[in-house]
Amino acid sequence: MLKSGFTILFFVILLMIVITLSLDRWISWKTAPYIYENIELLPPRQVAVVLGTAKYYRTGVYNQYYLYRIQGALNAYNRGKISYLLLSGDNAMTSYNEPMTMRHDLIKAGVNPRDIVLDYAGFRTLDSIVRTCKVFDINDFIIITQRFHCERALFIALHMGIQAQCYAVASPKNIFSVRFREVGARLGTLVDLYVMKRKPRFLGPHLPIPTVHKREDAHN
Repeated sequence: MLKSGFTILFFVILLMIVITLSLDRWISWKTAPYIYENIELLPPRQVAVVLGTAKYYRTGVYNQYYLYRIQGALNAYNRGKISYLLLSGDNAMTSYNEPMTMRHDLIKAGVNPRDIVLDYAGFRTLDSIVRTCKVFDINDFIIITQRFHCERALFIALHMGIQAQCYAVASPKNIFSVRFREVGARLGTLVDLYVMKRKPRFLGPHLPIPTVHKREDAHN
């Protein structure tokens, strides 16, 4: 009887693993046509959304994911693929501000401050994607992040009826552990979209990006 119970448990776990991996691959397959790794093939758009991440790990080590996203943003900007950079990230604490950190580094690298817009409420990928459309009034934009993250972000956009493409930047060599966690993140996204029907934590006032740009011009 005990052996039979373990056998059933084994097959249940095996089935869950198969379903999980199948869903993971389905998301990758569904979003593949909208991902570009070659900047020359990337279609130009008005706005690119740079998805935020910490510049440093808690250990003080520089985050290569951050570096590659900044480099990707500069590449798209300098090649004339986009006019504005919307920097979306977490601003939960005064000592931790992803959008401002990205802004500082991009300006230091030569980006015109007037071409940068900040989204302080990009707490999650879902928030960043939906707010770009609902708050900043952009329904066709480029996402800049690593490929595995591109796939989840694009899946959210497709589900929400948002047109988007992704410029997939390089990933560090330690991709395996992050990619493993991404499987769980994708399951969470499916629950958010299909079960919880989750919305962004904050939406706030409507701020079309050309309007934001004009306001900044008026103050400079």
